[in-house]
Amino acid sequence: MIIPELPNHLSKMGGGEHKGLIIALFTLTAGISRPFSGKLTDRWGRVPVMAVGSVVCFICGFLYPVVSSVAFFFLLRLVHGFSTGFKPTATSAYVADIIPQNRWGEALGMHGLCFSIGGAIGPAIGSYIAQNYGINPMFYSSSLFAVLSIVIVLNMRETLPRKESFSLAMLQIRRDEVLEFRVLPAAIVTLLSYTGYGVILTLIPDWSEHLGIGNKGLFFTAYTLSSIMIRFVSGKVADRYGRIKVMVVGVFIVALAVLIIGLGESVEGLILGAIIYGIGTGVLSPAVNAWTIDLSLPQHRGKAMATMYIALEIGIGGGALLAGYVYADHLSRIPSIFIVNSLIILSAFFYIIFWNWKNKTAT
Repeated sequence: MIIPELPNHLSKMGGGEHKGLIIALFTLTAGISRPFSGKLTDRWGRVPVMAVGSVVCFICGFLYPVVSSVAFFFLLRLVHGFSTGFKPTATSAYVADIIPQNRWGEALGMHGLCFSIGGAIGPAIGSYIAQNYGINPMFYSSSLFAVLSIVIVLNMRETLPRKESFSLAMLQIRRDEVLEFRVLPAAIVTLLSYTGYGVILTLIPDWSEHLGIGNKGLFFTAYTLSSIMIRFVSGKVADRYGRIKVMVVGVFIVALAVLIIGLGESVEGLILGAIIYGIGTGVLSPAVNAWTIDLSLPQHRGKAMATMYIALEIGIGGGALLAGYVYADHLSRIPSIFIVNSLIILSAFFYIIFWNWKNKTAT
Protein backbone atom coordinates (compact mmCIF):
# COMPACT_ATOMS: atom_id res chain seq x y z
CA MET A 1 0.00 0.00 0.00
CA ILE A 2 2.68 2.49 0.93
CA ILE A 3 5.62 1.71 -1.36
CA PRO A 4 4.44 3.65 -4.47
CA GLU A 5 4.01 6.82 -2.43
CA LEU A 6 7.17 6.63 -0.33
CA PRO A 7 9.61 8.11 -2.91
CA ASN A 8 7.51 11.27 -3.29
CA HIS A 9 6.95 11.40 0.48
CA LEU A 10 10.72 11.24 1.03
CA SER A 11 11.32 13.99 -1.56
CA LYS A 12 8.95 16.30 0.31
CA MET A 13 10.96 15.62 3.45
CA GLY A 14 14.13 16.69 1.61
CA GLY A 15 15.66 13.28 1.05
CA GLY A 16 14.97 12.73 -2.63
CA GLU A 17 18.57 11.78 -3.43
CA HIS A 18 18.37 8.83 -1.02
CA LYS A 19 15.40 7.01 -2.58
CA GLY A 20 17.40 3.82 -3.03
CA LEU A 21 17.55 3.50 0.76
CA ILE A 22 13.75 3.23 1.05
CA ILE A 23 13.90 -0.40 -0.04
CA ALA A 24 17.52 -1.14 0.83
CA LEU A 25 17.21 -0.39 4.57
CA PHE A 26 13.92 -2.26 4.81
CA THR A 27 15.42 -5.35 3.21
CA LEU A 28 18.63 -4.99 5.26
CA THR A 29 16.72 -5.45 8.51
CA ALA A 30 14.57 -8.17 6.97
CA GLY A 31 17.74 -10.02 5.94
CA ILE A 32 19.43 -9.58 9.33
CA SER A 33 16.34 -10.84 11.14
CA ARG A 34 16.01 -13.99 9.00
CA PRO A 35 18.40 -16.19 11.06
CA PHE A 36 16.41 -15.26 14.18
CA SER A 37 13.05 -15.89 12.52
CA GLY A 38 14.32 -19.19 11.10
CA LYS A 39 15.52 -20.43 14.48
CA LEU A 40 12.37 -19.24 16.25
CA THR A 41 10.20 -20.85 13.57
CA ASP A 42 11.89 -24.22 14.15
CA ARG A 43 11.76 -23.98 17.97
CA TRP A 44 9.18 -21.44 19.22
CA GLY A 45 6.62 -22.22 16.53
CA ARG A 46 5.24 -21.06 13.19
CA VAL A 47 2.23 -19.15 14.56
CA PRO A 48 3.98 -16.84 17.09
CA VAL A 49 6.63 -15.88 14.54
CA MET A 50 3.94 -15.02 11.99
CA ALA A 51 2.20 -12.93 14.65
CA VAL A 52 5.38 -10.95 15.40
CA GLY A 53 5.67 -9.96 11.73
CA SER A 54 2.08 -8.74 11.59
CA VAL A 55 2.36 -6.79 14.86
CA VAL A 56 5.45 -4.92 13.65
CA CYS A 57 3.62 -3.98 10.45
CA PHE A 58 0.68 -2.70 12.52
CA ILE A 59 2.84 -0.51 14.76
CA CYS A 60 4.88 1.00 11.92
CA GLY A 61 1.76 2.18 10.08
CA PHE A 62 1.01 4.47 13.02
CA LEU A 63 4.58 5.76 13.32
CA TYR A 64 5.11 7.01 9.73
CA PRO A 65 2.78 10.04 10.18
CA VAL A 66 4.71 11.28 13.24
CA VAL A 67 8.15 11.01 11.61
CA SER A 68 9.28 14.44 10.41
CA SER A 69 12.98 13.99 9.60
CA VAL A 70 14.79 11.97 6.95
CA ALA A 71 16.95 10.24 9.57
CA PHE A 72 13.99 9.02 11.61
CA PHE A 73 12.18 8.00 8.43
CA PHE A 74 15.03 5.65 7.53
CA LEU A 75 15.23 4.40 11.12
CA LEU A 76 11.56 3.46 10.86
CA ARG A 77 12.22 1.71 7.55
CA LEU A 78 14.83 -0.36 9.39
CA VAL A 79 12.31 -1.32 12.09
CA HIS A 80 9.58 -2.02 9.51
CA GLY A 81 11.85 -4.59 7.88
CA PHE A 82 11.24 -6.96 10.79
CA SER A 83 7.71 -7.53 9.48
CA THR A 84 9.06 -9.10 6.29
CA GLY A 85 11.88 -10.79 8.19
CA PHE A 86 9.45 -12.83 10.29
CA LYS A 87 6.10 -13.33 8.52
CA PRO A 88 7.06 -15.06 5.20
CA THR A 89 9.65 -17.36 6.83
CA ALA A 90 7.14 -18.87 9.25
CA THR A 91 4.31 -18.89 6.71
CA SER A 92 6.31 -20.89 4.15
CA ALA A 93 7.31 -23.45 6.78
CA TYR A 94 3.67 -23.66 7.90
CA VAL A 95 2.51 -24.35 4.35
CA ALA A 96 5.14 -27.10 3.92
CA ASP A 97 3.95 -28.68 7.20
CA ILE A 98 0.32 -29.05 6.18
CA ILE A 99 0.75 -30.03 2.49
CA PRO A 100 2.09 -33.36 1.07
CA GLN A 101 5.52 -33.15 -0.58
CA ASN A 102 4.22 -34.00 -4.05
CA ARG A 103 2.04 -30.86 -3.96
CA TRP A 104 4.51 -28.35 -2.49
CA GLY A 105 4.83 -26.50 -5.79
CA GLU A 106 1.06 -26.14 -6.09
CA ALA A 107 0.68 -25.12 -2.43
CA LEU A 108 3.45 -22.52 -2.51
CA GLY A 109 2.00 -21.30 -5.78
CA MET A 110 -1.30 -20.67 -4.00
CA HIS A 111 0.58 -19.02 -1.15
CA GLY A 112 2.27 -16.78 -3.70
CA LEU A 113 -1.11 -16.20 -5.33
CA CYS A 114 -2.44 -14.68 -2.12
CA PHE A 115 0.74 -12.62 -1.81
CA SER A 116 0.18 -11.39 -5.36
CA ILE A 117 -3.44 -10.47 -4.70
CA GLY A 118 -2.29 -8.33 -1.79
CA GLY A 119 0.42 -6.89 -4.04
CA ALA A 120 -2.20 -6.09 -6.68
CA ILE A 121 -4.77 -4.33 -4.54
CA GLY A 122 -2.36 -2.75 -2.04
CA PRO A 123 -0.55 -0.21 -4.24
CA ALA A 124 -3.73 0.76 -6.06
CA ILE A 125 -5.67 1.29 -2.81
CA GLY A 126 -2.72 3.05 -1.20
CA SER A 127 -2.26 5.51 -4.06
CA TYR A 128 -6.02 6.15 -4.23
CA ILE A 129 -6.20 6.95 -0.51
CA ALA A 130 -3.08 9.14 -0.67
CA GLN A 131 -4.35 11.13 -3.64
CA ASN A 132 -7.88 11.63 -2.31
CA TYR A 133 -7.51 11.73 1.47
CA GLY A 134 -3.81 12.34 2.16
CA ILE A 135 -0.70 10.37 2.99
CA ASN A 136 -1.47 9.82 6.69
CA PRO A 137 -4.80 8.01 6.12
CA MET A 138 -2.90 5.72 3.77
CA PHE A 139 -0.48 4.79 6.56
CA TYR A 140 -3.33 4.21 9.04
CA SER A 141 -5.15 2.04 6.50
CA SER A 142 -2.07 -0.16 6.13
CA SER A 143 -2.18 -0.73 9.90
CA LEU A 144 -5.83 -1.73 9.66
CA PHE A 145 -4.98 -4.50 7.20
CA ALA A 146 -2.20 -5.66 9.54
CA VAL A 147 -4.77 -5.96 12.35
CA LEU A 148 -6.85 -8.29 10.18
CA SER A 149 -3.73 -10.38 9.60
CA ILE A 150 -3.10 -10.61 13.35
CA VAL A 151 -6.66 -11.80 14.00
CA ILE A 152 -6.31 -14.57 11.41
CA VAL A 153 -2.88 -15.71 12.61
CA LEU A 154 -3.92 -15.98 16.25
CA ASN A 155 -6.72 -18.37 15.24
CA MET A 156 -4.40 -20.75 13.38
CA ARG A 157 -3.36 -24.14 14.75
CA GLU A 158 0.34 -24.60 15.48
CA THR A 159 2.01 -27.25 13.28
CA LEU A 160 5.46 -27.52 14.90
CA PRO A 161 5.53 -31.00 16.53
CA ARG A 162 7.88 -30.11 19.41
CA LYS A 163 7.11 -26.52 20.29
CA GLU A 164 9.33 -24.90 22.95
CA SER A 165 8.53 -22.00 25.24
CA PHE A 166 10.19 -18.75 24.26
CA SER A 167 13.47 -17.91 25.97
CA LEU A 168 16.13 -15.29 25.40
CA ALA A 169 18.56 -18.10 24.56
CA MET A 170 16.66 -18.53 21.29
CA LEU A 171 17.94 -15.10 20.24
CA GLN A 172 21.56 -16.25 20.50
CA ILE A 173 22.54 -17.23 16.97
CA ARG A 174 25.54 -19.49 16.42
CA ARG A 175 27.49 -19.38 13.17
CA ASP A 176 26.00 -22.67 11.98
CA GLU A 177 22.47 -21.34 12.57
CA VAL A 178 22.69 -18.44 10.13
CA LEU A 179 22.46 -20.32 6.82
CA GLU A 180 21.21 -23.70 5.65
CA PHE A 181 23.97 -24.59 3.18
CA ARG A 182 21.91 -27.36 1.58
CA VAL A 183 19.69 -24.73 -0.07
CA LEU A 184 22.41 -22.36 -1.33
CA PRO A 185 21.70 -23.16 -5.02
CA ALA A 186 18.11 -21.97 -4.58
CA ALA A 187 19.38 -18.95 -2.65
CA ILE A 188 21.75 -17.95 -5.48
CA VAL A 189 18.97 -18.12 -8.06
CA THR A 190 16.73 -16.08 -5.76
CA LEU A 191 19.38 -13.41 -5.16
CA LEU A 192 20.19 -12.84 -8.81
CA SER A 193 16.61 -12.92 -10.08
CA TYR A 194 15.20 -10.60 -7.42
CA THR A 195 17.63 -7.76 -8.03
CA GLY A 196 15.08 -6.69 -10.64
CA TYR A 197 12.39 -6.27 -8.02
CA GLY A 198 14.60 -3.92 -6.03
CA VAL A 199 15.22 -1.85 -9.16
CA ILE A 200 11.49 -1.80 -9.92
CA LEU A 201 10.48 -0.75 -6.41
CA THR A 202 12.99 2.11 -6.50
CA LEU A 203 12.51 3.45 -10.02
CA ILE A 204 8.99 2.62 -11.19
CA PRO A 205 7.18 5.27 -9.07
CA ASP A 206 9.25 8.11 -10.58
CA TRP A 207 9.28 6.51 -14.05
CA SER A 208 5.48 6.15 -13.96
CA GLU A 209 5.09 9.81 -13.08
CA HIS A 210 7.51 10.78 -15.86
CA LEU A 211 5.45 8.83 -18.39
CA GLY A 212 2.27 10.59 -17.26
CA ILE A 213 0.68 7.81 -15.17
CA GLY A 214 -1.20 9.41 -12.28
CA ASN A 215 -1.66 6.31 -10.13
CA LYS A 216 1.83 5.06 -9.30
CA GLY A 217 0.40 1.71 -8.27
CA LEU A 218 -0.73 0.90 -11.82
CA PHE A 219 2.50 -0.93 -12.70
CA PHE A 220 2.28 -3.07 -9.57
CA THR A 221 -1.37 -3.83 -10.20
CA ALA A 222 -0.70 -4.92 -13.81
CA TYR A 223 2.26 -7.11 -12.86
CA THR A 224 0.54 -8.77 -9.92
CA LEU A 225 -2.68 -9.43 -11.82
CA SER A 226 -0.71 -11.29 -14.51
CA SER A 227 1.21 -13.08 -11.76
CA ILE A 228 -2.07 -14.15 -10.18
CA MET A 229 -3.34 -15.67 -13.41
CA ILE A 230 -0.21 -17.75 -14.03
CA ARG A 231 0.09 -18.98 -10.44
CA PHE A 232 -3.09 -21.01 -10.80
CA VAL A 233 -1.10 -23.44 -12.95
CA SER A 234 2.63 -22.74 -12.48
CA GLY A 235 2.92 -24.55 -9.14
CA LYS A 236 1.26 -27.66 -10.54
CA VAL A 237 3.58 -27.56 -13.55
CA ALA A 238 6.61 -27.41 -11.22
CA ASP A 239 5.32 -30.49 -9.36
CA ARG A 240 4.77 -32.40 -12.59
CA TYR A 241 7.73 -31.46 -14.78
CA GLY A 242 10.34 -30.55 -12.19
CA ARG A 243 11.67 -27.40 -10.57
CA ILE A 244 14.67 -26.94 -12.87
CA LYS A 245 12.74 -26.75 -16.14
CA VAL A 246 10.21 -24.31 -14.70
CA MET A 247 12.87 -22.10 -13.08
CA VAL A 248 14.82 -21.79 -16.34
CA VAL A 249 11.69 -20.57 -18.12
CA GLY A 250 10.74 -18.24 -15.26
CA VAL A 251 14.13 -16.55 -14.99
CA PHE A 252 14.32 -16.00 -18.75
CA ILE A 253 10.88 -14.34 -18.78
CA VAL A 254 11.81 -12.10 -15.83
CA ALA A 255 14.99 -10.95 -17.59
CA LEU A 256 13.02 -10.29 -20.79
CA ALA A 257 10.44 -8.24 -18.91
CA VAL A 258 13.05 -5.98 -17.30
CA LEU A 259 14.67 -5.49 -20.71
CA ILE A 260 11.31 -4.49 -22.22
CA ILE A 261 10.75 -1.93 -19.45
CA GLY A 262 14.15 -0.40 -20.20
CA LEU A 263 13.72 -0.34 -23.97
CA GLY A 264 10.05 0.68 -24.08
CA GLU A 265 10.23 4.21 -22.63
CA SER A 266 6.44 4.54 -23.01
CA VAL A 267 3.26 3.80 -21.10
CA GLU A 268 2.60 0.83 -23.37
CA GLY A 269 6.12 -0.50 -22.87
CA LEU A 270 5.83 -0.10 -19.12
CA ILE A 271 2.53 -1.96 -18.85
CA LEU A 272 3.70 -4.69 -21.25
CA GLY A 273 6.84 -5.11 -19.18
CA ALA A 274 4.74 -5.26 -16.00
CA ILE A 275 2.53 -8.00 -17.41
CA ILE A 276 5.47 -10.10 -18.62
CA TYR A 277 7.30 -9.51 -15.31
CA GLY A 278 4.24 -10.81 -13.47
CA ILE A 279 4.18 -13.93 -15.62
CA GLY A 280 7.89 -14.51 -15.03
CA THR A 281 7.74 -14.15 -11.25
CA GLY A 282 4.54 -16.21 -11.16
CA VAL A 283 6.36 -19.04 -12.89
CA LEU A 284 9.64 -18.70 -10.98
CA SER A 285 8.54 -18.11 -7.39
CA PRO A 286 6.61 -21.35 -6.64
CA ALA A 287 9.32 -23.45 -8.29
CA VAL A 288 12.26 -21.89 -6.43
CA ASN A 289 10.36 -21.98 -3.11
CA ALA A 290 9.50 -25.66 -3.58
CA TRP A 291 13.10 -26.36 -4.65
CA THR A 292 14.29 -24.78 -1.41
CA ILE A 293 12.14 -27.17 0.62
CA ASP A 294 13.21 -30.10 -1.59
CA LEU A 295 16.86 -29.41 -0.78
CA SER A 296 16.28 -28.96 2.98
CA LEU A 297 15.73 -31.32 5.91
CA PRO A 298 12.30 -31.35 7.66
CA GLN A 299 13.76 -30.28 11.01
CA HIS A 300 15.45 -27.26 9.39
CA ARG A 301 12.63 -25.94 7.22
CA GLY A 302 12.55 -22.64 9.07
CA LYS A 303 16.29 -22.13 8.62
CA ALA A 304 16.07 -23.22 4.97
CA MET A 305 13.32 -20.73 4.15
CA ALA A 306 15.18 -18.06 6.14
CA THR A 307 18.28 -18.69 4.00
CA MET A 308 16.29 -18.33 0.80
CA TYR A 309 14.69 -15.13 2.09
CA ILE A 310 18.07 -13.72 3.15
CA ALA A 311 19.14 -14.12 -0.46
CA LEU A 312 15.91 -12.51 -1.58
CA GLU A 313 16.49 -9.51 0.69
CA ILE A 314 20.09 -9.15 -0.52
CA GLY A 315 18.87 -9.25 -4.10
CA ILE A 316 16.07 -6.73 -3.59
CA GLY A 317 18.10 -4.48 -1.31
CA GLY A 318 21.20 -4.62 -3.50
CA GLY A 319 19.18 -3.91 -6.63
CA ALA A 320 17.42 -1.00 -4.93
CA LEU A 321 20.62 0.47 -3.50
CA LEU A 322 22.57 0.32 -6.75
CA ALA A 323 19.63 1.59 -8.80
CA GLY A 324 19.11 4.50 -6.43
CA TYR A 325 22.82 5.34 -6.42
CA VAL A 326 23.12 5.33 -10.22
CA TYR A 327 19.75 7.03 -10.71
CA ALA A 328 20.40 9.96 -8.32
CA ASP A 329 17.18 11.66 -9.50
CA HIS A 330 18.31 11.73 -13.18
CA LEU A 331 15.40 10.29 -15.16
CA SER A 332 17.50 9.82 -18.31
CA ARG A 333 19.49 7.08 -16.55
CA ILE A 334 16.50 4.84 -15.77
CA PRO A 335 16.31 2.92 -19.11
CA SER A 336 20.01 2.00 -18.95
CA ILE A 337 19.65 0.75 -15.38
CA PHE A 338 16.88 -1.63 -16.42
CA ILE A 339 18.84 -2.91 -19.42
CA VAL A 340 21.93 -3.67 -17.32
CA ASN A 341 19.80 -5.31 -14.66
CA SER A 342 18.27 -7.67 -17.23
CA LEU A 343 21.78 -9.04 -17.85
CA ILE A 344 22.29 -9.62 -14.13
CA ILE A 345 19.02 -11.56 -13.95
CA LEU A 346 20.02 -13.58 -17.00
CA SER A 347 23.09 -14.82 -15.12
CA ALA A 348 20.69 -16.82 -12.90
CA PHE A 349 19.45 -18.53 -16.07
CA PHE A 350 22.97 -19.76 -16.89
CA TYR A 351 23.64 -20.70 -13.26
CA ILE A 352 20.61 -23.04 -13.17
CA ILE A 353 21.70 -24.72 -16.41
CA PHE A 354 25.26 -25.12 -15.09
CA TRP A 355 24.09 -26.49 -11.72
CA ASN A 356 21.82 -29.01 -13.38
CA TRP A 357 24.56 -30.14 -15.78
CA LYS A 358 27.10 -30.43 -12.94
CA ASN A 359 24.80 -32.54 -10.75
CA LYS A 360 23.74 -34.78 -13.61
CA THR A 361 27.41 -35.37 -14.42
CA ALA A 362 28.19 -36.13 -10.77
CA THR A 363 25.45 -38.76 -10.59
